[in-house]
Amino acid sequence: MDLNRGLFLQSQDYMVLYISLDEMKDNPPFVLSTMRNVLAPYLSAGTANKRKDKSYSRIERDLMRLAIRNHRVLRPGDAARELELHNTTVIKYSRMLVDKGKFRPVARGISPRVTYYEYIGTIQSPDLV
Repeated sequence: MDLNRGLFLQSQDYMVLYISLDEMKDNPPFVLSTMRNVLAPYLSAGTANKRKDKSYSRIERDLMRLAIRNHRVLRPGDAARELELHNTTVIKYSRMLVDKGKFRPVARGISPRVTYYEYIGTIQSPDLV
């Protein structure tokens, strides 16, 4: 009877997990970690809606990660080559990150021309995920 119920639920696009009582008694941390892994996509979907006002695009997150890997420095030309984007696209998204408070433009010498951007956010920021 139990097998039929599980097959029916799977045919209705439900996920069926069988956890034995012995496993729950003998190894509860494993059961908890398995349940967290299974439920993680559904739990994180609710938090994504809460951060909607400060959301970052994939390119912005890639630029922030690249700056962290390069000791908080992002040079648009190097980033364009590494991410396989056009140089003006990198500059556009870097300026957007400056407006959002994640980057700081840095100019060298007396010229007002920006030569690189400095990441000023935290390394463990949830915005990078």
